[in-house]
Amino acid sequence: MIERVKRNSKQSSKHPTAGEADTGDARRDRWRKHRIARRAEFVEAALRALDTHGPDLGMEDVAAEAGVTKPVLYRHFDDKADLYVALGQRGTEILFQRLIPAINSELAPVPRIRMALDSFFSVIEEHPNLYRLLARGGLQEKVVVKSDVVAEDKELIATALTALLGDYMRMFNMDSGAAEPWAHGIVGMVQSTGEWWLDRRSMGRDSVVEYLTQIIWAAIDGLSRQQGIVIDPNLPLEENKVVQMRKESEAQ
Repeated sequence: MIERVKRNSKQSSKHPTAGEADTGDARRDRWRKHRIARRAEFVEAALRALDTHGPDLGMEDVAAEAGVTKPVLYRHFDDKADLYVALGQRGTEILFQRLIPAINSELAPVPRIRMALDSFFSVIEEHPNLYRLLARGGLQEKVVVKSDVVAEDKELIATALTALLGDYMRMFNMDSGAAEPWAHGIVGMVQSTGEWWLDRRSMGRDSVVEYLTQIIWAAIDGLSRQQGIVIDPNLPLEENKVVQMRKESEAQ
């Protein structure tokens, strides 16, 4: 889904990627697609190994989980850095596959906020070690990678949320200048709460999602009421504003 990590990494061009066009050589294209599929299988094996061994997993752990030898693994990845970057890309895909439909759902404001938050917390609950590896600098400490997956994702989500909030604020004839700091504040709060929750687990996912939903809605409701605008939190708005998160290559 997202190509930013790939371009910012030292990933070798000898490994084919899913976005490459067919060459017209049927045999070569079949082999390329096979290698893409095989690489994806190894990334899924790495996710499982990460769940078992934690952020300190080694290439031997991934190879064992995939049922192959390390030399076979190195045919598809230049080194551990290449594998870790691929894990980051896969984490981004998993998150955005859930988050984008939730953000764009045609629901009332509060259920829409709740669904978006739940999509994020469901991902970090299912893949806590992947989130810890990426969010806490483990990726940069363990391997030399010109990439910060979490920072890039935060920026993309905050930018999209800025556009969404700005659209709604203009729809209500409000000053949309607050949209950007609001968006970055919300994204930062959610990430910080997510890291705290993974460490403590002092409450269930539903509870932390509900508390954050209340905080975010209280801020939106308070600002709108200051402008003399009352929004029913449980009724869909007249217009369903949506966000688009596209590959940079598609935007050109």
